[in-house]
Amino acid sequence: MKFRLLLILLALFVFASPIFAATATPEANYHWVAITSGFSMAIASAGCGLAQAKAVAAAAEGMGRNPGAAASIRFALLIGLVLIESMALYTLVVVFIQVK
Repeated sequence: MKFRLLLILLALFVFASPIFAATATPEANYHWVAITSGFSMAIASAGCGLAQAKAVAAAAEGMGRNPGAAASIRFALLIGLVLIESMALYTLVVVFIQVK
């Protein structure tokens, strides 16, 4: 598995090298910034969605197993969801700074 990941990363580096050798024009860079900003927001949103689903599932299971601790589990869940969502918001801020 690690060898396969290493090969994928090596292929990415090999295919990315001509991009770094190209002459930089403001118009060309703007298009790449817009595309990569979209990809970064998509990856951050997917990560946040998966993390939030996992957190809610674990909290629901914890409340089902121990109803007496539901208040503290709910509080920890809300704090965790806020921190998870902040990753998407920070990514959105970076996207708007880069596209500007």
